[in-house]
Amino acid sequence: MIEMKTTASIFTKITLGVLLAGSMAACNKTKTDDKPAAPAPNKETVVFINQDTLLSKYDYAKDVTKTMQDKGKAAQNDVGGRQQAFQREVAEYQKNANTMPADQRQTTEQRLQRENQELQGYQQNATAQFQNEQSAEAAKVYDKIADFVKGYSKEKGYKLVLMYSKANPTVLYGDPSLDVTSDVIKRLNDAYTKEKK
Repeated sequence: MIEMKTTASIFTKITLGVLLAGSMAACNKTKTDDKPAAPAPNKETVVFINQDTLLSKYDYAKDVTKTMQDKGKAAQNDVGGRQQAFQREVAEYQKNANTMPADQRQTTEQRLQRENQELQGYQQNATAQFQNEQSAEAAKVYDKIADFVKGYSKEKGYKLVLMYSKANPTVLYGDPSLDVTSDVIKRLNDAYTKEKK
């Protein structure tokens, strides 16, 4: 057992040694067979946009958010009104149930049960419809931003534009000189103002 551990340890050291030697050789190799290095660009080719700031200051995104909030409240009020009406019906039935004949009680309970199922179905459909519309509107906002950023990147010579968001931090740090959010917001808002006219 001791021999196997020693053999494994020696094998690991040899493997690490070969990998290190190969890495060092690759680092020290002169670039004679490579193409000559291109001159360094005058500006950065990788930049980022702060998504949180963009969505809070881009007028089109704000308008979409406001519209969807209004539709959400209207749908909530509609469903809430239907639920209250149903609850009043149930309360009325419970108040009169003791004085009703058995067959009328049974018919009323079956009707209320059907109405309850219909109400739940209506609520589920309304929720699904709202979520679908919300997703469609979010996709429109994303497409507008993505289309703009394509042209913007070509114009500015950027090779990669990253998106930063606190909710989904794929970029943990970016030098402030690489943050183009303000310029993008200004130009998106200018374009949206022209569209609205």
